[in-house]
Amino acid sequence: MTARVTSFAPQLLVDDLERSISYYQKFGFTFGEPWNGFYAIGVLDGMELHLKEAPKNEAERRHRRDNGHLDAAAGVDGIEAFYDQCVANGAMIVKPLAATEWGTKDFYVEDPDGYIIAFGGLATIRP
Repeated sequence: MTARVTSFAPQLLVDDLERSISYYQKFGFTFGEPWNGFYAIGVLDGMELHLKEAPKNEAERRHRRDNGHLDAAAGVDGIEAFYDQCVANGAMIVKPLAATEWGTKDFYVEDPDGYIIAFGGLATIRP
């Protein structure tokens, strides 16, 4: 049998687990009951996001934000509709949806703990 990776999920350290769960629900993630009150797994379209309530280095977070370093990137089919959904649900957009040099569109969000996530996809032709 040939090995095949079937999932790959980021684990984000967060200050307030309930706050972070609420934030990621704005994108459509669903969460089960947190384990021992400090760990939760969100699922969206078969992908997972792990959240762990734990301390982190604020100086590093600030540096990453100030220099546009991404913590994660996700590909999205229907990027315009997903962007509209995120805006309507109150996601913190730090870079609005825009065309890229390589023929896609992307936008960046920042979560309550300072993580920067890019969402991108092929532009769709709207009638």
